[in-house]
Amino acid sequence: MPAPPNTPEEAIPPQPLLDDEQLDRLDDFLDSDQVGEDALDLISAHGFLVALAVGPSEVPASQWLAELFHGEPQYADDAQRDEIIQLLTLLRDNAMAVLEQGGLPELPFELTLDGMAAEETPIGDWCAGFMEGVFCDESAWFQDDEEAAATLLLPFMVLSGLFDDEPDMADMAGDPARQESLVAQLPELVLDLYLHYRVPPETPKPKPRKKSPAKGKARR
Repeated sequence: MPAPPNTPEEAIPPQPLLDDEQLDRLDDFLDSDQVGEDALDLISAHGFLVALAVGPSEVPASQWLAELFHGEPQYADDAQRDEIIQLLTLLRDNAMAVLEQGGLPELPFELTLDGMAAEETPIGDWCAGFMEGVFCDESAWFQDDEEAAATLLLPFMVLSGLFDDEPDMADMAGDPARQESLVAQLPELVLDLYLHYRVPPETPKPKPRKKSPAKGKARR
């Protein structure tokens, strides 16, 4: 039977930012003894790089690599170093490309908490990594419209578990239904942030990114 005339087209599924082999390669490296124990793991690094893709400023590679690894990895050789940095950069660039086309990024976890606290799941790790990306140039995220930025970033802050010592955050974190709702919206929330920072309503094309000098991140 033909579909009714007003049936909407099937939604485009979220787009993967790296293929499975590339993700496995990064996972193996970030989980190896070649990186320090404070380095981000694959899930956190994914969130971190998506934040860099969304953010209003262009963070220098030397800065974000230092933040991601919290030191210099013990690369086997220059070829391995180039490969890992290329994969990390590709993940960020692919996120930018997907979002610029109005698509949603595929996140490396199921969009449900299954009754668990967010900070005990990969979802919390990913959001914590995302907030690490925000901290790379926190002033740029908040300087133009602090209230709007705080509203847009609130779901990531709540799910990250990094701000549970703040009463308002603790109340939201203690509401399982609210958390589940935020998790389900994460890909759309990433796109909302991208549109806020990179595609203002008054301009048809993404605006140039602000160049940001390297600086220490704000500590929570």
